[in-house]
Amino acid sequence: MEADTKPKKSGARLCCTCNQRKPALKRPKTLQQICRECFYEVFEEEIHQVIVENLLFKPGERIAIGASGGKDSTVLAYVLSELNRRHNYGLDLFLLSVDEGITGYRDDSLETVKRNELQYGLPLKIVSYKDLYGWTMDEIVKMIGLKNNCTFCGVFRRQALDRGAALLKVDKVATGHNADDIAETVLLNILRGDIARLSRCTSITTGEDGPIPRCKPFKYAYEKEIVMYAYFKKLDYFSTECIYSPNAYRGFAREFIKDLERIRPRAIIDIIKSGENFRISTSTKMPEQGTCERCGYISSQKWCKACVLLEGLNRGLPKLGIGRSRGLNGDAKKDIKQGGGTKSIESKQCGSLDF
Repeated sequence: MEADTKPKKSGARLCCTCNQRKPALKRPKTLQQICRECFYEVFEEEIHQVIVENLLFKPGERIAIGASGGKDSTVLAYVLSELNRRHNYGLDLFLLSVDEGITGYRDDSLETVKRNELQYGLPLKIVSYKDLYGWTMDEIVKMIGLKNNCTFCGVFRRQALDRGAALLKVDKVATGHNADDIAETVLLNILRGDIARLSRCTSITTGEDGPIPRCKPFKYAYEKEIVMYAYFKKLDYFSTECIYSPNAYRGFAREFIKDLERIRPRAIIDIIKSGENFRISTSTKMPEQGTCERCGYISSQKWCKACVLLEGLNRGLPKLGIGRSRGLNGDAKKDIKQGGGTKSIESKQCGSLDF
């Protein structure tokens, strides 16, 4: 009889969403204990709501998914494919990859993208630095070293994505930038004093003034949750970091954001919200967008940044385009008049990117 009077032990903790299954993880974003099935459902539904509330897509649109083979773009391709079928978005989806020419990194990751093409049934287009610019990143790094290589790669990749999107004749490019990425960018733009980018880096859709806008369906998705989703779904993705980016400036901002997240998980969303609420003074002079006189790409200078960097490489002066120099574009205009202004890259004007 004594055994009947003893207090009963409480049962095992259950998923806070369905209250039926055992939790498989604690959501980094909300710290809720949740089962695997409910996590899939909640994660996908949050992305769907972001797409619907922000009117990211219209039926019949051709959408290129920026595919690197990494976790973000792989999960984006998988989730967009699923949501497109489930909710009848009516989208034609494509994978678009950039081959920077980094041996032992990009060649391996592109093999992952090629497998994704078959796994998800999405057509794949690959554009390369070598074809567009005549240089690979391996060749650029041999010339300039590791100090400013990310500047070249970032500028060239942004334009390469637009060139590829133009070749695919898509209406929009969807990228896998997540909440962590956007919070890092807000912080970087503050540290750099880059008012122009700070005013638009939190926008979920950018480049609307150009022919090919870009959107970020993962704007509010935490990186850790994307990793968990890929892990539990057993998705095929490439996880090695770029061999040329260990000392990238962004990496220090990333570590700071991670430290903040450990103390207060909501810090990532709070930084994004702060960025959204920044207001630029009307007296602040903003750059005016035009088109590059050499290649036709969108630019606030006479020559776009890619053409300036490329000119430096071709002249054996790789530091020519590093930093902010007004005289450089003046010299560029003089050179283009003497050289006849031939356009070596597809001259169609492309949309801008704010990362």
